[in-house]
Amino acid sequence: MHFIISKDSLLKPLTMVSGAIERKHTLPILSNVLIEVSLDSVKFTGTDMEVELVASTTPDNVIQAGAITIPAKKLFDICRSLPGDAEIELKVDGHSAVVKSGKSRFSLSTLPASDYPNLEEWQSDDQIEIARHTLRALIERINFSMANQDVRYYLNGMSFELETDIIRTVATDGHRLALAQQPVVNGVKQQKQVIVPRKAVLEILRLVEDDNEPLQIHLGNNHIRIIDKQFVFTSKLVDGRFPDYRRVLPQGGDKTIVADKNMLKDVFQRVSILSNEKFKGVRLNLSQGELLVSANNPEQEQAEETAMVDYNGGDLEIGFNVSYIIDVLNNINTDTVKIMLADANSSALIEGYDDPSSLYVVMPMKL
Repeated sequence: MHFIISKDSLLKPLTMVSGAIERKHTLPILSNVLIEVSLDSVKFTGTDMEVELVASTTPDNVIQAGAITIPAKKLFDICRSLPGDAEIELKVDGHSAVVKSGKSRFSLSTLPASDYPNLEEWQSDDQIEIARHTLRALIERINFSMANQDVRYYLNGMSFELETDIIRTVATDGHRLALAQQPVVNGVKQQKQVIVPRKAVLEILRLVEDDNEPLQIHLGNNHIRIIDKQFVFTSKLVDGRFPDYRRVLPQGGDKTIVADKNMLKDVFQRVSILSNEKFKGVRLNLSQGELLVSANNPEQEQAEETAMVDYNGGDLEIGFNVSYIIDVLNNINTDTVKIMLADANSSALIEGYDDPSSLYVVMPMKL
């Protein structure tokens, strides 16, 4: 294997696939990147056995086709440290890979390409095409609600749900729930729901650009694959059943707060300064046209602030984890927010005013 390539052409795909490569792994080859060279392209592959990333680029000159695996971080650091206009020559010499640029020369250890693991071949049962920014929005609006290292492993990820005319994402950590949905033109004939693991969700968010270019989502029984012009991303799915989120969506909330989102966020952030650092609880006292937000902590310090809101329900006192409320307000796109409540023991349903594309549920807490 022997080819010549510009620094920029090599770094972009190498940066993409590096997200799937574990630096410390029991299998040494999983710290390597697989490089496959044909007459007109160079393909890079990284995997940790759970996710796999493939990206391609066009070299300046291919002298000899072939395939090899090279330590990914070392190759990345070498290439990144070279001058911006550097031309890089990469050649396999025996059991080593030689990287040359200008007067610099590096010799790296290699492992055979034939030993590199790949996620097993699989057939996609369903596929849809959507714009990149649509997929980003479906993830960005709700990913803060995913659990992290929860013993209920099926919560450590995001539910993707396909229907004939809609794609929906849902995430919950058991204390809050977030849902986003977007219409699709050519959906699936039969409803399908899968759980994409947390690491894969964050990788997709890192990779997918925020523009109108199309990409494809392929779903199988055990895998999801994103096919983009710049990369192919594959991940195993979480083997489990996602909770029936429809059962926890609050019903019959007869008390509605309508208020400016940024004003509410500022009030909650100021009051949260003196909340209990561990539990982050704040108390909401609602009366006609008025919201009083208050907090205290074990040091006997107190904070309270009154906000004028559109509210015509009866008097109500309810407590929430203020961090959960602020997370929601940070992810609502509209300037005005609507909060629906039933009583002091029921969850709040929060959404952007006249925006059905996402909604949020936050459980109350006793203070």
